[in-house]
Amino acid sequence: MNTIQPFKLSFLLLSLLLISCGGKEQKRNSIYKNRSKTVEVDKTPASQKIDLSSKGVGPITSVTLGAAIDQQMATQGADIFNKMCTACHKPSKKFIGPPPKGILKRRTPEWIMNMILNPENMVQKDPLAKALLIEFNGSPMANQSLNEAEARAILEYFRTLN
Repeated sequence: MNTIQPFKLSFLLLSLLLISCGGKEQKRNSIYKNRSKTVEVDKTPASQKIDLSSKGVGPITSVTLGAAIDQQMATQGADIFNKMCTACHKPSKKFIGPPPKGILKRRTPEWIMNMILNPENMVQKDPLAKALLIEFNGSPMANQSLNEAEARAILEYFRTLN
């Protein structure tokens, strides 16, 4: 009879030990599950992100594009682009800066003109311009001191690149 009581006592202690440890394992698993939850990070390069709502930072708040491309203005814009921008931009491929081909599918006309006219302010205050600066290895867009009419002509040229 004395041998049965220590056996019962050992069994009871072992059972209590297993029960108390079991809850900790469940808590540990829930902690690990919470740690494994990750926040999805958008890995799309800034040059490929689509933002058709931001107008950027600068003097341009509204641009009206005609239904048809103004060929005379586009030709003038191509001339300005070739003289002032090709040191850093190639129309269809990534270079020091992003290619303008298809830019109007990703940015508003106002954002594009503000970037042309006001690149320093854009890089300081516009999140997308900041991200582009990072993507393109910290190479800031040079301010070419263009006027609004010249920037608008370049924008019209960009319409021909879509």
